[in-house]
Amino acid sequence: LDPDMSPDEQEEKARLITQVLELQNTLDGLAHDITPDELEEKARLITQVLELQKTLDDLSQRVDSVKEENLKLRSENQVLGQYIENLMSASSVFQSTSPKTKKKST
Repeated sequence: LDPDMSPDEQEEKARLITQVLELQNTLDGLAHDITPDELEEKARLITQVLELQKTLDDLSQRVDSVKEENLKLRSENQVLGQYIENLMSASSVFQSTSPKTKKKST
């Protein structure tokens, strides 16, 4: 599973993969002596597999777009952070002050 996916996305992807594998096993079992009812069931299962594959593809595309957006936002955050640091260093309000020491006269 993709480490960049959220736990929910990873769980959904694993669930979809499991369903596809189960459906493939079911289809393999249906391959022998197919009756019209079994043929209809096979067609239904194939349709379901194709829908699951599309869902998995959609999730993968969504993950890719979220990764791109994440990179963009990280870059923007770095720029903003640097801008804020520059403003703070240019402002006397944020400058560190060292306590003035009084000289004692002897």
